[in-house]
Formats: sequence, structure tokens, C-alpha cells
Amino acid sequence: MLLSKKAPVTILALCVTLLPLLAGCGTDNTPTVPAAAGATNTPAGSSAGATNTAGSSAGATDTPAMSNTIGSSGASTTLTFWNGFTGSDLPGVQAVTKKFTDANPKIKVSMDVQPWDTLMQKLLSSMSTGTGPDVVAIHFQYIPQYAKSGLVMDLSSEIKAGGDLDPSVWPSALNDLLQYNGKYYATPLNYATLMLYYHKDLFTAAGITAPPTTWAEWQSDIKKLTKADGSQYGIAFGEHDTIPNYPILLWENGGDIVKDGKPALSSPESVSALKTWTDLVKNDKISPVGLSGAESDKLFETGKAAMEITGPWATSGYDKDGFDYDVAPIPAGPAGAFTLADTVVLMVNAKTQNKDAAIQFIKHWNSKDSQVTLSSMTGFPPTRTDLANDPTLAKNKWVPKFASVAPQSRFYLPGLEKFSQIDTDVFVPMIQSITLGKATVEDATKNADQQIADLLK
Repeated sequence: MLLSKKAPVTILALCVTLLPLLAGCGTDNTPTVPAAAGATNTPAGSSAGATNTAGSSAGATDTPAMSNTIGSSGASTTLTFWNGFTGSDLPGVQAVTKKFTDANPKIKVSMDVQPWDTLMQKLLSSMSTGTGPDVVAIHFQYIPQYAKSGLVMDLSSEIKAGGDLDPSVWPSALNDLLQYNGKYYATPLNYATLMLYYHKDLFTAAGITAPPTTWAEWQSDIKKLTKADGSQYGIAFGEHDTIPNYPILLWENGGDIVKDGKPALSSPESVSALKTWTDLVKNDKISPVGLSGAESDKLFETGKAAMEITGPWATSGYDKDGFDYDVAPIPAGPAGAFTLADTVVLMVNAKTQNKDAAIQFIKHWNSKDSQVTLSSMTGFPPTRTDLANDPTLAKNKWVPKFASVAPQSRFYLPGLEKFSQIDTDVFVPMIQSITLGKATVEDATKNADQQIADLLK
């Protein structure tokens, strides 16, 4: 997960059809969840709007998708690799790719980098006709679709304890996510978690000496930091074209969007969480209504919002701006502390003629060295839990902080083929109908659950 902002910040992926999380789409530096095409604030992916260059460090060329295979004759192989890391995370992707080609001089990687929405428009048709890339980086939401269609390779035989692709070193939520019907069809490229960003000077001015750790403290601090004249908000909650914040609030109250395969928005826990937080937005004016992820970032970046919830992609832009901020775990709710996770994954074309090289490539991405390189250059936590104490990663002050909340992370709508429809057509409109006062929480959630039930049939 690497995406981006003003051209300030960029993340993990995804500006793709919601294109949500670990990936920043657009000119704004915030990760965006895959559902809304062209959205900013993409998850684990990267900032959109960049050109389709792979960078000389990756040794990219414009070669066709399937070229010669590795043979006993020692012939060289060209491996095609599509991804959407067009933002500030691209150098990290290039560096890891270069290490692979340096270690495997007979394998050339032709890397095609294009905005996530453009990539997704081309990928399905190209893979269906056998002309797609050997390896593709893609937001996790697409695993069910591509696995079910048979377009990507079953990697189960390569993923085993003690091997180069060892599932025991991945966070448990991530390990589950990579599977479809009990088989592995993807491996992780990156990993992102969300944290609470806060302006240290605004906290000090309000007499707040430490970031909040509970909902009660958080709500009290948000109100203290909200000015009645609208010149400053306690927090900026993005409602659309962004990595979603509201699922975290549901989880921390025991609620969910879909639970055990059934709609759960009208459950007492979900309704209570939504009432609590949307009342604060509507009545106490703690955040403007209807914010996009890019708008949330801008409010925080300019000091007009004291807090926001976003991922590690934002640190690069905010560090360049030079204001005094820090991050903290999202305060715990009645049901505990949670955060949202995002990831961009690697999948291998089922029709690749370069299977051996493709497998070598995805194994390389999951090595300790590769994850240390990527994390140290992007600020994202590594995909491996066995790197928590790595001295190189400790040099980037943000990596340990975002890695520290990985045990509390959950994925948004994991394993659901109708991810985009549920997010874009149901969940986001539901939140906006509530904050705009067009529907009560009870009516909005009841209607949303019915829509989700129809999608899940």
C-alpha cells in the first residue's frame, strides 16, 4: 500500500475503482480506497498523475508482455511488471526492482508504471487475451475477482512455512487476505496502517499534553480544538475519495459493515457508533461535512484541522512542509483499539511464459532485504513481522510507529467480490446521507443493509 497528495504526500495504491487504501491518486497526496475511480487518498498504492515511466534503475523497456523463458541455454528473460506507483513511493519500487536485476543478470524487468485507474482499465482485457504482464501489482480488493476468473496463478505450492514466501511472518489479517477459497493467489508488496496525526503546537495551545488514548479523551480534545467561528476544526474526517475512517469507528464499538457474511450496519453497535460520531460532526462542528481525502489533508496541512486519520504516505509531504506534527494510535473505543490496514499485492499471470522468473521476482519482494529497502524509503511498515527490531528501519522514525499498530489492524471489506459496489454505491453514500442530514442513522443503516444483502446474494 503507497499513495500521494498536493503533490505532497502519496501512498499504497490505489486510485482504482474506489481504489482505496495502501496505495495516493490524483494531485493530492492522500491514499484512496479503490472504489471511487480517480479518487485521491489511495491506500497502499501511490500518487497518481505521474507519467508512465519505470525509471532507468529498473531497467525498463517497452517490451511485449510475454517473452522468452529461462532455459538451460542460459538465454535471457524479459519479465513484464505493471504497477501504479507513480508518486513518491516509485523510487522505492525501482530500488527493489534494481536489486533483483542486479542479482539476476539474465532476467530483465520491463516495468510499466501508469496511474492506477488507467492500469485497471487495461488489465482485465489484456490478461483475458494473453497479452497482459507477467506480474502485476494491484490493490487487494481485486484478489477474488482475478482468482475466480482463473486469470492469475495459484501460488499455494510456493507459500509455505520456512520458505521464501513464509506466511508465518505476515500479519495474520494479511495472510488471510491473500487467499481465495483456501488457496493463495497473491503475495504482499507493501503494507500500510492508519494512525492519528496531530499538530503538536495546537495541542499545546489548547493545554493538551499528550495524544488521547480513549474515546472519552479523544472527544474531549476534539471539542477543545474546535473553534466556534470555523477557523479551526478538531479533526478532519474524510467521507469520500479517501481511505475510509468510519469503519474504524464501527470496529471500535463492536460494529462492522459486513460480519460473518451478513450486513451489519444496522446492528446496535454500528448504529451507536455512527450516532456518536456523526452527531459530533453535525452538531458540534468538529469537522466539515462532505470532505474528500484531499480536502482533509489540506485542512490538516494548513493547521485548520488539529487532527486527521491517514497512513504513512502522508509523512513525506508533511515532513517537507516542516510543521510540527506527530502520530499516535487511534484512541480505543468501547470494543478496543483498531486501525485500518491496506496493501498492494503481487499476482502472477496464469498465462505467463516466464513462470520461473515471475516466481523468483515475487519471492524477492518478500525477502527481508527488499522489505527493509522499501520500508526505509517509503515510511511504510514492512510486510514481515520479523523485522520489528531491524536497525535500518529504526532510522526512519515513522516506520516503527506505523508498524507498532499492525497487530490492531483490520482490512476493509476483505475477500468480498463486490468490494467496490459496497463501498462506492452503499457505504460512502450512507455516511454522506447522515452527515448532510438527509436521513437518520436508523433509516440510513437499514437501507444500506438491504442494499448490501442484495449485493451479497
